Amino acid sequence: MSRGAYLALDWGTTNRRAYLMADDGAMLDTMRDDRGVLAVGREEYPAELEALRARYGDLPVIAAGMVGSTRGWHEAPYVAAPVDAAGLAAAALVLDDQRFTIVPGVSLLTDTRADVMRGEEVQVLGAVAAGLAPADALFCQPGTHNKWVRTEAGRITGFATAMTGELFALLRDHGILAGMLGGSVADGPAFRDGLARGAGAADLTVALFEVRAGVLLGRRAAEDAAAYASGILIGADVGSQGAGGAIGTVHLLADGNLADLYAAAIAALGGTAVRVDSHAAFLAGIHHLRELIS
Repeated sequence: MSRGAYLALDWGTTNRRAYLMADDGAMLDTMRDDRGVLAVGREEYPAELEALRARYGDLPVIAAGMVGSTRGWHEAPYVAAPVDAAGLAAAALVLDDQRFTIVPGVSLLTDTRADVMRGEEVQVLGAVAAGLAPADALFCQPGTHNKWVRTEAGRITGFATAMTGELFALLRDHGILAGMLGGSVADGPAFRDGLARGAGAADLTVALFEVRAGVLLGRRAAEDAAAYASGILIGADVGSQGAGGAIGTVHLLADGNLADLYAAAIAALGGTAVRVDSHAAFLAGIHHLRELIS
């Protein structure tokens, strides 16, 4: 099938996405599967790579995400923020024998905070490179571990990871709220009530127990508990980014229901959500990095 020039991989923890790319950065084909790093033993990566090349052609590969972590194939050490695309390209791990390049992640270490990310930096820098977002911007990348990323002059200067999605999943499946959070989560009165309760809450754990108490005492319908709990968590997450109550413009790298929820939260807390196509941003970022590495 090889009409392409290279393969680009977004190789995450649970999922993997492959893109067949033309030399000018156009995407020719794509596929997604559940062969994330948790599903692949270290000794299995050569076979995984061979299978991808059997499908798309004997092409060089550039990959980002957890494949470069200590749980992946080969570790590509983090690059400390502040960093731009050129800094990431200079630190890329190139495996010449496999014609396989791994983009490093980004680390943050200050007197008070430590944080890391892998893969999200490609989307952020790609959005800037492609003109999908300005060089000075605040990005939000909702997911299991939501990322807030700040860029200045096209460089990642700071970021924060919020375990919002993972906390909701843990509350839904374990503990006192398990069995109460099976309802749908969508923007509506219950979700908005949760946003108001969670935004700026210094007593987040108290607010979460109120989900149960509210249902037991008839204050809230059982079918609304999940939306209310999600609102509390997302409200606390988004609210943490507002200095003096003003969050400003947020470039939202997401789609689907989760993007809708975060857009609603950002607007409810006085900000403006600008949606950015996360797939287009990743492709722009990975192609820019490949050009810099080449």
